[in-house]
Amino acid sequence: MNNRPGTSGLIFNEPNLWDKSREGRCAVSIPKADVERADLDPGLTGETPDLPQLSELDVIRHYTRLSQWNFGVDSGMYPLGSCTMKYNPKTNEVQAARQGFAGAHPLAGDDFSQGALRLMYNLEQYICEITGFPAATLQPAAGAHGELAGMLMIHAYHAKKGKQRLKIIIPDTAHGTNPASATLCGYESINIKSGEKGILEPEAVAAVMDEETAGIMITNPNTLGLFEENIREICDIVHAKGGLVYGDGANMNAIMGIVKPGELGIDVLHLNLHKTFSTPHGGGGPGSGPVSVVEDLIPFLPVPRVERELDSYRFTTDCPDTIGRLHTFYGHFGVMVRTYAYILSMGAEGLTDASRLAVLNANYIKESLKDTLNLPYDRPCMHECVFNDQWQKEHHITTMDIAKRLLDYGFHPPTVYFPLVVDGAFMVEPTETESKETIDQFIDAVKSIAEEAKSTPEKLTSAPRLTKVTRLDEVTAARKPCLRG
Repeated sequence: MNNRPGTSGLIFNEPNLWDKSREGRCAVSIPKADVERADLDPGLTGETPDLPQLSELDVIRHYTRLSQWNFGVDSGMYPLGSCTMKYNPKTNEVQAARQGFAGAHPLAGDDFSQGALRLMYNLEQYICEITGFPAATLQPAAGAHGELAGMLMIHAYHAKKGKQRLKIIIPDTAHGTNPASATLCGYESINIKSGEKGILEPEAVAAVMDEETAGIMITNPNTLGLFEENIREICDIVHAKGGLVYGDGANMNAIMGIVKPGELGIDVLHLNLHKTFSTPHGGGGPGSGPVSVVEDLIPFLPVPRVERELDSYRFTTDCPDTIGRLHTFYGHFGVMVRTYAYILSMGAEGLTDASRLAVLNANYIKESLKDTLNLPYDRPCMHECVFNDQWQKEHHITTMDIAKRLLDYGFHPPTVYFPLVVDGAFMVEPTETESKETIDQFIDAVKSIAEEAKSTPEKLTSAPRLTKVTRLDEVTAARKPCLRG
């Protein structure tokens, strides 16, 4: 396949707005004021604000050109492993923008927020059904915030038992934020290595699990894209010592509708709505990280909680063992509306198919490229697969070189150098929304780059060359960052 999404194209330069400013230009005709002019308080301002003077066309072109410098899932394939950069259906945006939702005020009170409360209550029920738990909260504002909520509840649970514990087990295939969430709760992280198959061995857990250990944080599927096949036995080992199992559900997109974590022995699980349920991901937020819990942890859920009384809904804070508030109000409501729309539009069968297709696409890439890039764990994967640069090192080509060269082919690079358990990792997650044609283009691009590594390695070491900005000096950028706004 010779047709590639990348091309040299037409790349616009765009100066700062102040450089384009010209005295007297104006982008809008402001109606004549019907009140007297009043100068700003000189004690507050000091001088007139320096605002650029631009025509409407200047403004439109400025922001349009800046948007063309960006790359997103609406532009092309975004194969970031671990991040699940799946397409965001535009119907979700339409629903979230409806005036009744977009104009809802968090201080309106329960009586004037029945529609929003009903949506949140129903969404909690859907999440419980999907994950296999009896209760959930939508309050955490992101995945890491959900992790913190889960660990705070585990901490509160042990405190209620009368003896606080000191340690938490974290495998090398867990998500990178797990140790930070545990540390914020005062736990010491006990790291254990995965086995030869890339998954946890029960013996490794049993060797470190004791009465001083609060539990384990386990990502399933893990960051190698592999399902933790021993999860039930591991949960039994932790429970036998009085510990709890925290499940990182960031990779739920691989098992949604197929596996219910609550039925595997997991006690608390967070989800990333911006991963599994197609809400926008990136740009600094907003995100959403709901948490589902078993019966024993329900008293510790954050407040307020949404309750249903006959045909009405209300917030309640009457929960004496709660970990308290995690958010100014209740969470990022617009993200919840998008998730609700996605679940309703997909239905149970559609959600299951999404996971099946995500796994199919990842395994297709794995099988297609395992003779091109080294595959440390050559076994069926879930939603993502992890290669590395072992075969390219003899030509002095690294994972970073391959990633940079992919930009010239029109593809956003996958995740590189993560997970740390794989040296020189090249981690690909196609998601379920990419077509076979697009995936074939990506596969052909990687194969072409691997050939270039042998024949013309300088094409990789100097890449990218067709982008607006060529290869940056990342060491200098890290040591001497440009902080000018």
